[in-house]
Amino acid sequence: MATAAVAGAVERVNESDVLEGLLRERRSVRGFKKDPVPADLLERVLDMAQLAPSNCNVQPWTAHVVSGESAERMRTVLHDAAKSGTKMTPDFPLTGAYPGHYRGRQIDAAKALFAATNVAREDVAARTESFLRNFRFFDAPHAMFLFIPAWAGMREAADCGMYAQSFMLALTANGLASCAQGALSHHAEIVHRELGVGDDHKLLFGIAFGYEDPDHPANTARTVRDRDHVLHG
Repeated sequence: MATAAVAGAVERVNESDVLEGLLRERRSVRGFKKDPVPADLLERVLDMAQLAPSNCNVQPWTAHVVSGESAERMRTVLHDAAKSGTKMTPDFPLTGAYPGHYRGRQIDAAKALFAATNVAREDVAARTESFLRNFRFFDAPHAMFLFIPAWAGMREAADCGMYAQSFMLALTANGLASCAQGALSHHAEIVHRELGVGDDHKLLFGIAFGYEDPDHPANTARTVRDRDHVLHG
C-alpha cells in the first residue's frame, strides 16, 4: 500500500514537472514556418482544448480556424485594411493607454521585440512594418478567431481565455507554437464577413499558430513575469 502511494506521488511530481515545462516553453512566437499543421494533429489539439473549464459548463467560445486559401485571403484583407488606415471596427472597445506599471510592462515587451529585430526607436517605417505583421498573423499557416455570443459578458470572456490557454498549451505539448493577438480583432467587421459569422457572436481575439521558425529574429525576444499574487492565511 505504501509502495503504491509513493509511486503515485512520484508520478504526480513528474506530471507537475511536465506542466511547468510546457508553461515555461509556451511564449508568443512572431515568426513561423509555412508548413501547415497536419489535419489529424490539429483535430487532436482542438479536442484537447475543448476540455477547458467554463462557468456552469456553458462552453461559450466558438473557434474559427483559417488555413490554406482561407488563411491567405484573411491575412491579405486584414493587412490591406490596417495599412490603408481603414477605420477599425472592434466588437469590444479597444484598451486605451495602460496606466502605471502595466504600461511599463508593455514598453519592456516592445523594447525586447525591437531589440531582437534590430528596429531603431526613431525608425518609424520599420516600426510600422513590424506592427503590420500582426495582421498577416506573422506568416503563420493558421489562425484561430475566437468568438463569444453577443449576450456574453466578462465571465464568458474569461471562459474563452481559459479555452485559449488550453489550446496554446496543447499546441506546445505537440511541438507547435502560437501567439495570442488582440490585433486580429481590430477589424472585426472584415472577419465577420470573411467567415460568415453573424452579429449574434462577437470577436474577442485571435491566435496565430503553426511551427516556429527558429531563424526568425523576432523569436529571440524574451519577456519576464512579475509576481502579482497575494497569499492570505
